Amino acid sequence: MKISFENPDKVNGLMTITVEEVDYKDKVEKELKDLRKKANIPGFRPGMVPMGLIRRQAGMQTKLNVINKFLSEELYKYIKDNNIQMLGEPLPSEKQTPVDMEGEAPYDFMFDIAVAPEINVELTNKDKIDYYEITVDDKLIDQQIDMYASRAGKYEKVEEFEGNDMLKGDLRELDENGGAKEGGIEVEAAVLMPEYIKVEDQKALFKGAKLGDVITFNPRKAYPDNDSEVSSLLKIERDAIKEHEGDFSFQILEISRFVKAPVNQELFDQVYGKDVVKDEKEFRERIAGELKTQLEGNSDWKFLQDVRQYVEKKVGTLTYPDAILKRVMKLNNKDKDDKYVEDNYEQSIKELSWHLMKEQLVSKNGIKIDDAEVKAAAIASARAQFAQYGMTNIPDEYLENYANDMLKKEENVQGLVDRAIDNKLMSALKKVVKLNKKSVTLDEFNQLMR
Repeated sequence: MKISFENPDKVNGLMTITVEEVDYKDKVEKELKDLRKKANIPGFRPGMVPMGLIRRQAGMQTKLNVINKFLSEELYKYIKDNNIQMLGEPLPSEKQTPVDMEGEAPYDFMFDIAVAPEINVELTNKDKIDYYEITVDDKLIDQQIDMYASRAGKYEKVEEFEGNDMLKGDLRELDENGGAKEGGIEVEAAVLMPEYIKVEDQKALFKGAKLGDVITFNPRKAYPDNDSEVSSLLKIERDAIKEHEGDFSFQILEISRFVKAPVNQELFDQVYGKDVVKDEKEFRERIAGELKTQLEGNSDWKFLQDVRQYVEKKVGTLTYPDAILKRVMKLNNKDKDDKYVEDNYEQSIKELSWHLMKEQLVSKNGIKIDDAEVKAAAIASARAQFAQYGMTNIPDEYLENYANDMLKKEENVQGLVDRAIDNKLMSALKKVVKLNKKSVTLDEFNQLMR
């Protein structure tokens, strides 16, 4: 066997493997002997099938299988031994000429190899990168308290309609004279929220309405561009709306008003557990601490994006084996056409470049993760998901069980591994580079993220 590797431009690699008879002959013989022992052919006892018959039936396929396995093993061994940073998988070369496998060896096989461009990414304390510290102010704390109070709120029955109240009543279709339409639509206990009516003159009909009042309005006019709302209210199919575009009466039988929970011990207990927080001062302090932790996560994520932009600019444009990579991309998306490859190639290369740069940063900063850190990332992800719904006092045992369930799903694992790596890389780089700290409000930070 002979292997040669040509890489004149550093990114387009051509590997040629010459296979001699000695490389495969003994292995083919062994495979054929094993097949003979297992062959079950009518007219012959097990293990007594003539070797000539075995060769005629399975000789060529066995030879091809053995050579293919040999090629794969030697190709990847060469790549590993010579530290070639290959992108994707090796492809049969476009320079390959037909190989007569029925003829005598040697056989030449050629492979196109996409080689990663040489880059050198390094950050030191001479590199200055922005780091945005989000201020936890009273406005943010008040917003969080308002969110908790809203989630713990409830609907109460009232006598007179205001803004966001919900109405329940009987809906009846009227004729042109304002009387009940014969055979018309009647809906009992229909639910209506006038605040969501877009047409002002229809919305105004409900202003100051009281329990028991009968309001005459037109659903089609109230929701001129929302067939779904009309069909839902009238309990009809959307294509039937055009047959019911007249007025309806709505007798108010119930008015419900959403009332936020008071900020008291009951709310403190609901959010953090029984007697964990004793007064509003502690409540605000606890919320401030949680917000600080959450917002640090946002700041860190923005920092990593800024690191990426900084490094990409520092490294500059990289050269890739475009033709080979486009072939790889096409093979990985067999259901897509050439236009898909052309439309998405540039973005794919941009993500690949960052992947290579980040790999170097991870290596040079000695970043390694273990199972415990991946699990910690899963727990943090679970905690963040619950926090989105205002559930901040989830027991550790429950979070751990939730994280374990996440880790059982293979599609989740790589994302959690990446998150664990990003977390360690962010922590490391914050100590390496010079941070240009900037204090911003959450609104200002959100503007930066647009």
